[in-house]
Amino acid sequence: MANNKITQIKEEISKIVIGQEDMVNSILIGLLTNGHILLEGVPGLAKTTTVKTIADVVDLKFKRVQFTPDLLPSDIIGAQIYDMKSGDFRIKKGPVFTNLLLADEINRAPAKVQSALLEVMQERQVTIADDTFIIEPPFLVLATQNPIEQEGAYSLPEAQLDRFMFKIVVGYNTKEQEYEIAKKVTSNENIELHKIINKEELNALKTEVRNIHIDKELEEYIVDIICATREPENFGIEEIKDYIQFGASPRATIDMFKAVKAMAFIRGNDFVSPIDIALVAKSVLRHRVILTYEAEAMEIKVDDLIQRILEKIDIP
Repeated sequence: MANNKITQIKEEISKIVIGQEDMVNSILIGLLTNGHILLEGVPGLAKTTTVKTIADVVDLKFKRVQFTPDLLPSDIIGAQIYDMKSGDFRIKKGPVFTNLLLADEINRAPAKVQSALLEVMQERQVTIADDTFIIEPPFLVLATQNPIEQEGAYSLPEAQLDRFMFKIVVGYNTKEQEYEIAKKVTSNENIELHKIINKEELNALKTEVRNIHIDKELEEYIVDIICATREPENFGIEEIKDYIQFGASPRATIDMFKAVKAMAFIRGNDFVSPIDIALVAKSVLRHRVILTYEAEAMEIKVDDLIQRILEKIDIP
């Protein structure tokens, strides 16, 4: 029943979103595991469209905030305002009070705004004046950043990047998909989306994901992968030692445990296999492994180092 629901959700999304299976799967994993997601890609790759479509299909509230250099924390979380009619102060809640929040071009907002949002992501609550408000679950932040935008951009600090479960690099569509997109957008066809599940059904799917079986050997394999990003020499990968400044945090291990179960579930299995680990490893680690200056000077990519670790550590 559950996997059938996932299939239905993906079929419904594909009415609007052509291709981009990695991005769709990752957002679904985020929904099933309460993990926030960072989407990196050039403009026009349907990042906003995908998030909006998923919100419609899963019957969730959706809000979008365009991040700009003049944005204030109160524009995100809300503020206490004076009501001239009543003569009292009242709370005006910000756009974070939703289920799916699209933080568009998060790297264009200053540090104060970024940290205000990231605090909400971690605590899932907001303090305005003297009042604290709990954000009703599910609450998922999908932040986008444009890799070619350097002017007026504020890079997210490593500690804040660590709050994201995944970093997904959104690529271009294939030639066939590109043709299909152009045909669909320029036709007069009116596409109607159907709601496939509601919040209660989503919670039931989350429970099923938590119950997915994972062998102890695979759990230890995951921990080995994480530890190899910190001390590659202990795993016979001395050649990458000088390229890694900092390895992945314990939060990466937790997120990997959650993500592999959700990936197995989305693929229609009730147990985790090494394939599930390979499918999510780069998304979980690429924003958490910090390269040295030497690696950057040599234009070594973090994905290549993760691939080297995956190739070197024996699969149980």
